[in-house]
Amino acid sequence: MFIVVNKLRIHYFQHVAFEGLGSIEEWISVSGHSLTSTRFFEKATFPEISDFDWLIVMGGSMSVHDEEQYAWLADEKKFIRQAIDAGKKVIGICLGSQLVSVALGAKVYKNKEKEIGWFDIELDHDAQSANLFSGMGRRLKVFHWHGDTFDLPEHAIHIAFSDGTRNQAYIYNGKVVAMQFHLELTLSSLQQMIDNGRNELLKGKYVQTEKEILTNKQLIESNKKVLFKLLERLAEHE
Repeated sequence: MFIVVNKLRIHYFQHVAFEGLGSIEEWISVSGHSLTSTRFFEKATFPEISDFDWLIVMGGSMSVHDEEQYAWLADEKKFIRQAIDAGKKVIGICLGSQLVSVALGAKVYKNKEKEIGWFDIELDHDAQSANLFSGMGRRLKVFHWHGDTFDLPEHAIHIAFSDGTRNQAYIYNGKVVAMQFHLELTLSSLQQMIDNGRNELLKGKYVQTEKEILTNKQLIESNKKVLFKLLERLAEHE
């Protein structure tokens, strides 16, 4: 049961058909919030900044730098910056976190290693004291699927790291949350990611096989609980 003071207007950006909101959509529905979207793989239209309270920027298979192939990327980055400057709550997931980082003036570039599968992240000291992540423990096993990483934007609070990626998550201005990993997975969305990215499951230091990934599918539920707690805390301070 969710106790919600305000009904939120939530808008999300989806970049590819197989990476939607996942369990975030369940939380929005149960909480009674309204939901609108921009799907860049269809005809993309941006909302008015005044028409939403939260902006959620999802993942995708492209890079933030692929503007020649995906011309809308340039406008998307500008829009994310406008939303942040307007004081909106913004959540960036995987590619979304990288787009948020670029919008905040940070660099995004190839990581030393791809990170695909279930790997631990560690929440640092600042995460333990930050309201959004406090009480979530020191270490979480979460799902990753990324080859790029980002520098920490100026004034951002570093939240998490892993053996493969130094900057896994941060909070900016108490209203922007960027996470390289996927807490929103459902069994269906996990399978869709595998089906559409199987060619990337090549041997690597931080790349698991399809069998290894699916063996750990029981972690989906515990990740969902962490996600819901994070979303509820964001909503409490609206």
